[in-house]
Amino acid sequence: MLTRRTLLAASAASAAVPAIHTGAHAATPKGVAVMARAIDDIVSFDPAESYEFTNNEIDANCYRRLIRPDVNDASKIDADLAEKWTVSPDGLTFTFKLKRDAKFDSGNPLTANDAAFSLHRVVKLNKTPGFIITQFGFNADNVEKMVRALDDYTLEIKLPEAQATSFVLYCLTANVGSVVDMKTVMANQTNGDLGNAWLKSHTAGAGPFKLTEWAASDHVIIDVNPHEAEKPSMRRIVLRHVADPSAQLLMLEKGDIDIARDLGSDQLKSIRGSKDYTIAASPQGTSMYIAMNQTMPELAKVQVHQAIKWAIDYDAIANNITPGTFSVCQAFLPDALPGALKNNPFKKDVAKAKQLLADAGLSGGFSVTMDYFSNSPNSDIAQAVQADLAAIGIKVQLLPGERKQVITKTRARQHQLAMLTWGTDYFDPNSNAQAWCANPDDSDQSKLKILAWRSHFVDKELTDESQAAVHELDPAKRIALYQTMQRQFMERAPFAMLLQQNAVAVLGKGVSGFSVGAMPDYTHYSAIQKA
Repeated sequence: MLTRRTLLAASAASAAVPAIHTGAHAATPKGVAVMARAIDDIVSFDPAESYEFTNNEIDANCYRRLIRPDVNDASKIDADLAEKWTVSPDGLTFTFKLKRDAKFDSGNPLTANDAAFSLHRVVKLNKTPGFIITQFGFNADNVEKMVRALDDYTLEIKLPEAQATSFVLYCLTANVGSVVDMKTVMANQTNGDLGNAWLKSHTAGAGPFKLTEWAASDHVIIDVNPHEAEKPSMRRIVLRHVADPSAQLLMLEKGDIDIARDLGSDQLKSIRGSKDYTIAASPQGTSMYIAMNQTMPELAKVQVHQAIKWAIDYDAIANNITPGTFSVCQAFLPDALPGALKNNPFKKDVAKAKQLLADAGLSGGFSVTMDYFSNSPNSDIAQAVQADLAAIGIKVQLLPGERKQVITKTRARQHQLAMLTWGTDYFDPNSNAQAWCANPDDSDQSKLKILAWRSHFVDKELTDESQAAVHELDPAKRIALYQTMQRQFMERAPFAMLLQQNAVAVLGKGVSGFSVGAMPDYTHYSAIQKA
């Protein structure tokens, strides 16, 4: 529970900071920006392990990377820690020249040795997001030879084989590419874990902020990095866990928070046009989908995949439940990504869906469970899907849960149906193509434990095509491959793609400078100001 006591205990500098509470006509403290959002997905803040929405966003404000997407055009690469970089003619060697003024929140200078160490530990730890780096061909045995500091401010990355340059660069912009403070991390190492246990609840970065406190499913506090050259306007950012959109709006109206992050369509409609609020919105590389675990015999039939896709009333969900916050998107590439298909072929057709079930030998229907995130608007969407599937004879038992609980269950492949959201890891089509299509090893020892693997979806053609697209150096041919894959995926994959998110943040009176990124880790807090 976020109280005055926890705020004061968070740091000595907090002594003069007023409490953040929920009294009528409250005002948030000067120099402190308070946001309300659902933060129950947080598992770890270690960039080598962080793979959820909220912790990736926090990391983006506490760490820096070699390069980053252009803030005004996410399809372009911009400098961050690297002032410049070159790629050899054969596409195998990437050389980064680092800036000399970056400092970690410890005060330690950031060097190429820290950058090399950060990529080494990602590969050696091999946590969930580690594949983003290991897919280049790195492993614990070769990574120190392939990724090395040539001097204090020159980093060299050699690839075992040529891959599309844009693909490699976009992977390095992902959260897993964050540079950590080698000295601080190794000082907190236990049992050879390269500081992983400590970094789950601490940060050691050179970003504008540093993590001060995290209480699971309650709050996160980050404070300004005292060694940051360009200080943000806010010395502290507080994220409060408020799952109910109506409660978020009430807190915004009272002045208890400065920014509401999860208002639903009804709340947005009620304040639209008001001069007291500013709405910041951005299409996201975030997809909502239904996964069908192939270990369940009924769900392993292609006709059942198709029946479920033709049973759902996508437009009714988008128009009645999520207007302004989600739109229909039935391709595995959201509209913002290169190569995304713009057409949505599926619509509610009960007769067609019933015939497909009959073709699968299931004319009498069957029963199934569906896990889903319990926060809004997921509950309403899950109930709509439940009703749509009931109309064709599929009886769905709904299993709501906190996001981290549902995520843990689906990562363990223990679901039947699961309604989930997925945010692209980096702004390249391979991120989603690989996630949904590639499963070269369905065993528990697989090194690629993402979406296809989690639902036991094995399709050799799609797996091979995802690899071919990564190595295709001709941009036009590469895009054509991804478009072919999306059509094949629609025909036979055990995933019903539902919606694409349009992230919306509502800023209270006098609050400015906050914008929502196309991905969670493109959202930055440094420019937030309060009148």
